[in-house]
Amino acid sequence: MSDFDFFIGTWNVVNHRRTTLLAGCDDWETFPGTSTCRQIFEGGGNTDEIVFPTLGSRGFTLRLFDVERKEWSLYWASSRTGTLFPPVVGTFTDGRGDFYGDDTHEGRPIRAHFVWSDITANSARWEQEFSADGGKTWESNWIMEFTRA
Repeated sequence: MSDFDFFIGTWNVVNHRRTTLLAGCDDWETFPGTSTCRQIFEGGGNTDEIVFPTLGSRGFTLRLFDVERKEWSLYWASSRTGTLFPPVVGTFTDGRGDFYGDDTHEGRPIRAHFVWSDITANSARWEQEFSADGGKTWESNWIMEFTRA
């Protein structure tokens, strides 16, 4: 249940995001962010809000640990839409978190994969990738590099 304890606190974030998804485009944009994560349920979950000052938007994540299944569910919402995206679900193994879920992109079904890696006391990396072919191939589309504020 303590897998995300490393993330509690405030972080500076360098975001790298692909400008067009699942279209063979290799153009990326880079922009800053600041994230603050708080524990809930005595470690059985947490929330974080990330501010993207140059985009004029925010993101929110709710992470909950399912005690019975021994896995995490991660839910993301954006201030741009005001909607909660379907969860990605998974676990940490050897310091790396892998979380998978079903979603849609521009009306077509996709698989989503979140990866937490390179975790230290003062840094971490998050990556999002999508698959339009049921998980046979993956396209990385967003990388966040976190450093403790």
